[in-house]
Amino acid sequence: MSVSTLPDGLTTPSLLQTLALVAQPIGFLEQCAQRYGDTFTTRVLGWQSPPVVFFGDPGAIAQIFTAPAGQFELGKVTHVFRPLTGDRSLIMLDGERHQRQRQLLMPPLHGDRMRTYGQLICDLTRQVIADWTLDKPFSIRESTSEISLQIILRVVFGMTPGPRYYQLKHLLNALLEAVTSPLYSSQFFFPMLQRDLGRWSPWGAFLKQQYQIDKLIYAEIRQRRVQFDPDRADVLTLLLSAQDEAGQSMSDEELRDQLMTLLLLGHETTASALSWAFYWVHEKPSVLAKLQQELESLGNAPDPDRLAQLPYLTAVCKESLRIYPIALISQPRKVKEPVQIGDYTFDPGAILIPCIYLAHRRSQTYPAPEQFQPDRFLQQKFSPYEFLPFGGGSRSCIGAAFSLYEMKLVLATVLSCYTLTATTQGTVKPERRGITFVPSSNFRLTAIARRINTSAVNASV
Repeated sequence: MSVSTLPDGLTTPSLLQTLALVAQPIGFLEQCAQRYGDTFTTRVLGWQSPPVVFFGDPGAIAQIFTAPAGQFELGKVTHVFRPLTGDRSLIMLDGERHQRQRQLLMPPLHGDRMRTYGQLICDLTRQVIADWTLDKPFSIRESTSEISLQIILRVVFGMTPGPRYYQLKHLLNALLEAVTSPLYSSQFFFPMLQRDLGRWSPWGAFLKQQYQIDKLIYAEIRQRRVQFDPDRADVLTLLLSAQDEAGQSMSDEELRDQLMTLLLLGHETTASALSWAFYWVHEKPSVLAKLQQELESLGNAPDPDRLAQLPYLTAVCKESLRIYPIALISQPRKVKEPVQIGDYTFDPGAILIPCIYLAHRRSQTYPAPEQFQPDRFLQQKFSPYEFLPFGGGSRSCIGAAFSLYEMKLVLATVLSCYTLTATTQGTVKPERRGITFVPSSNFRLTAIARRINTSAVNASV
């Protein structure tokens, strides 16, 4: 085949494309894929947008994820997160600086270290759901959001309930809720809106809120340095003691930025993924029955590690992440030097986006892709270019293993504590919430019976 500079794509003005993507991201991607196929060119970065190319084909995604590091710039493409995460955040860095931070962050969120958090995750889940009222419809997303935030504060920040904990929890709740609003979050996309006109202006209010949060985080970091306890297992403790190959530790500013990154990219995303898992298992009675049977095979109060290894529970969580992944796209790559992907060559300045949503909806990879079929993950092992809910390559989500582990334990714990039924009116559709999508607000669950005494929570909580 002849080499083309750019794949086919939209020819409408770039501003109209940008507005269409912002207004209906899923619809925009589906319409483009139906018209142009797996790979298409858009211009969705404002007035003078460079070419932005989306890829849903596993072969092309594999080429992007395995390309030499010097061919792409990645940190600069995530500039919209900079005001929230700071300059030293893992997602803002490239090259050696990115690799250094990633090596320091990796150990606490994987393997044996990660599994030390299992019992605390289960206990915090029971604590949050202990007050559910029977026979009263409620929003599961509100509960999963509360569980996720508490897990981050306890497991990542290593904080215990007290004045600073509750102040930070209140401020973070307010910030995270505000960020989900399109009107509020638009100021992060357009630098012209980032003007401090006092506390009553949107940007001024954000800066004041951020200052209050930072004051509490830095106070926690300073206290933990002075009262360092190497026996603690939380992520902050491990980062305080971590050193790179040159023997250098993280500065207070680096610690703050990484904590905020783990919070912002690990809170609402996991809460949303859990909401979809609860939706699907209660939408498909046969799935719920099979899952309950598997959970009951372990008896009462099973070990968290045994829970996390259950094959059908894992398949249910993976299928939920397939249909509505945590993010629609993997981290965009900005071309630094000419690169060939498939039959196309791309010049410097072009933006290449591995599209998770489209890859997960390919009928060639997943027959009947719109259907919730957990068994497909029991029958086949998909490559990291076919199933990529946390992105891939050197920029895959640092907390991917932890997020899936948390998701399995929370889902299993809730289903072991309560019998739930869906009390939904109308059709449930994906509804945008910040950078992720959740089941629309008409999706409600009702707890119709208690399976175990949810108040019997470990005293360590």
